[in-house]
Amino acid sequence: MPSIPSGQARLFAFQGDKLLVRIEPSITLPGPHEIRPPESDDCHLDIFPQAEGRACSCIVLGKDFSIPGGMQLVSLREVWSLLGEDIFVRAGRAFQLMGWHRETRFCGQCGKTMTDHETETARTCKACGLTLYPPVSPAIIVAIEREGKLLLARSPHFPKGRYSVLAGFVEPGETLEQAVQREVFEEVSVKVRDIRYFGSQPWPFPHSLMVGFTAVWDSGEISVDPREIGEAGWFAPEEFPEIPPSISISRRLIDDFVRRHSLES
Repeated sequence: MPSIPSGQARLFAFQGDKLLVRIEPSITLPGPHEIRPPESDDCHLDIFPQAEGRACSCIVLGKDFSIPGGMQLVSLREVWSLLGEDIFVRAGRAFQLMGWHRETRFCGQCGKTMTDHETETARTCKACGLTLYPPVSPAIIVAIEREGKLLLARSPHFPKGRYSVLAGFVEPGETLEQAVQREVFEEVSVKVRDIRYFGSQPWPFPHSLMVGFTAVWDSGEISVDPREIGEAGWFAPEEFPEIPPSISISRRLIDDFVRRHSLES
């Protein structure tokens, strides 16, 4: 593994889907010399370059790893509140690339060992020439409004009582707008119009890109697909149930709806 100057490196140490964070005396990532790296080279990954010119070193910790004093393992979602959005995004990138690196040890075409590409974020097979890039799975997420109310739904996978806007993965051959129309109709039997781009967010669970839209109800009444949605309804801002935390683009869409309607009133 190439050496990284200690004053410039970021170290992301994962055990499963959790990240090792120093909590005391201050909340920060551990230094590159604070963690004894695993012996296997398969547990290392160096990512160059980072946007700010720093290297990023990733390691995978075994189940028997003894957590040093003043540190603890936290979920990626907790990283946002502990270390801020910038580190959350970089930790997500590190987590995605680390998993992809482990999954591409061998070529799926000829079975030979794959190596890192010399100039790109890619893996290549020198035996047959296959080159693989990290997967990114686009998904749409959409805030739909009707007469001053927002469509919110509860997935069976959500924490109890929490609602959010609708989302779903894009299928091959679809435009993003077509994916919005299809997912909304499949999940709640509603048709929408005036689909407008809102923003996007990398979402490392495990390798999604959430593409946000706003839309307006066009026709149909809510009838949920029970395989995808537990409950759904139209809610005015003062009627909102529990909604997602600020970490996600879903909350940004909801907050934007509230802001726009507060300006109108």
